[in-house]
Amino acid sequence: MFRPMNPDLQRVITLQQLDSAAHDATRRLAEESEREKAFDVRLQLARDQLATARARLAENQNARRIVEKEVAVHQGRLSKFRDQLMEVKTNREYQTIQHEIEAAQNGVKLLEEKVLEHMIEADDFTVAVKRGEVELAAEEKAVDADRHKMLAESGELKAATERMASERAVLVAAIDQRLLAIYEGVAKKRNGIAVAEARDGICGICHVRLRPQVFNTVLRNEQILQCDYCNRILYHTPKTAAAAADPHRQPTQ
Repeated sequence: MFRPMNPDLQRVITLQQLDSAAHDATRRLAEESEREKAFDVRLQLARDQLATARARLAENQNARRIVEKEVAVHQGRLSKFRDQLMEVKTNREYQTIQHEIEAAQNGVKLLEEKVLEHMIEADDFTVAVKRGEVELAAEEKAVDADRHKMLAESGELKAATERMASERAVLVAAIDQRLLAIYEGVAKKRNGIAVAEARDGICGICHVRLRPQVFNTVLRNEQILQCDYCNRILYHTPKTAAAAADPHRQPTQ
């Protein structure tokens, strides 16, 4: 047989729901600064990766320019030796200058190979820079979207907390002041949770088994009773009401 719940018991249950929801909203609002830091970290990581790719490309280009200058020096020497070769008068002088020309040519060849290596590396570094630019642009877009989403959620949470504060004020005014004092005292000591559902003879929060006579009284929801262990205010949700509230909830044995 359905029994109406004690009005004050119903009020403290609703008050607990409001306070828990308000606490969750406040916590989520407080996390915004950490979420903002996480956005900055994401962007900085993408910027650092791009900066590293650009630095490697710049180092490659500087190294290539240095080698190209060395090539120019060797080519100048080679041109000088070739001019001298036209002026030699003895076979010995000819062989000496020819040896210098060969050495200069080998030097130019080795340096040109280094230039080619730098050019091949530059292609890879250029690809890395372009990829870094694309990834940074994508991350900036994603972070911007996440920031807008966070701001929208923040507005909703603030509006919800204001609405819940108004509802709480009305509810508190209607609750028996002695019961309200009990509720607030227990909530202060129990991390904001002052109300617990009793099910199968057990307090749903501290999980301590209730005395049979206490649980039998709680089943009727007619009186304000507290758990002997955690002091939370107890109530019971009939199976039919629980199933209606949550069709996926498993029935208790």
